[in-house]
Amino acid sequence: MIFLIRHGQTEFNVQRRLQGRRDSPLTELGVEQARRMAEVLRSAAGAEGLTVVSSPLGRSRRTAEIVRETLGLDCGIELDERLAEIDVGDWEGLTGEEIEAVTPGARTTPGWLLNAPGGETWETASARVAGWLDEHDEWDGRRRLVVSHGITGRILRALYEREDPAGLWSSPSPPQDAVFRLWRGAVYRLDEGA
Repeated sequence: MIFLIRHGQTEFNVQRRLQGRRDSPLTELGVEQARRMAEVLRSAAGAEGLTVVSSPLGRSRRTAEIVRETLGLDCGIELDERLAEIDVGDWEGLTGEEIEAVTPGARTTPGWLLNAPGGETWETASARVAGWLDEHDEWDGRRRLVVSHGITGRILRALYEREDPAGLWSSPSPPQDAVFRLWRGAVYRLDEGA
């Protein structure tokens, strides 16, 4: 079974800057979001036997540490590059307005982040996430908490459900403190009581 969360709010999130592979510290709200996600996990699934896998980027690692501490887990945190956020190339660190100034009209296409100059494409990003999914059998009896990112998390959920990639962009982004359970080919939002 896989439980999937995104890192808590960061300074770049507040400034509405693309992070991609850059990093930015968690805000106070981001720390609180990590604690809330841990409590959702505790009440909906329990912490017993939970292992933690995280993107190696600092914002996800820090979120994983807070969740692990809040749940009282004594496991290590496995870092996996395949769970890192997409590389948005030349747009990393920029706001939407700054991107519009250098690449007019870039943000009008669904999935526009996967068209960033010098960044990752759908093919490269989905291949690395699919590689991670292929190696983690949900039937092996392990319960994994995965701490990832906004776009990478969307890609992971879509691949898990075998959703058409175009569907990634048709629904609004879930809140930063959403908790998902991936089980038996379906994705459930635990923080909504699903």
